Amino acid sequence: GGGMKLGEVIGRVTFSKTVPSLQGGRFLVVSPFTRAHFPTHESATPSLSRDPSPIVYDDLGGGLGQIIGYVEGREAAMPFAEPTPVDALNTALVDQIFYTPMQ
Repeated sequence: GGGMKLGEVIGRVTFSKTVPSLQGGRFLVVSPFTRAHFPTHESATPSLSRDPSPIVYDDLGGGLGQIIGYVEGREAAMPFAEPTPVDALNTALVDQIFYTPMQ
């Protein structure tokens, strides 16, 4: 787990079949934000993370290029009534991020 993380949707995964509890949603490929995505005045923001891209279950409607908030691990399966094989869950669609680096 470790709390909510931010990332940019860089793709989608399509399955021909899935378990019933996951029907109606989709799976997003997400480039996770790192500290480098919150630049200081001297640095440029990287386009893609060097960290592995999780596959995130989404029933909120996240789209390509959108920033989302997601949780991983046990927390990702908690919203489901039945045990569900999901390791990452989209929990927020991000409109804006306001960040002021510490001097």
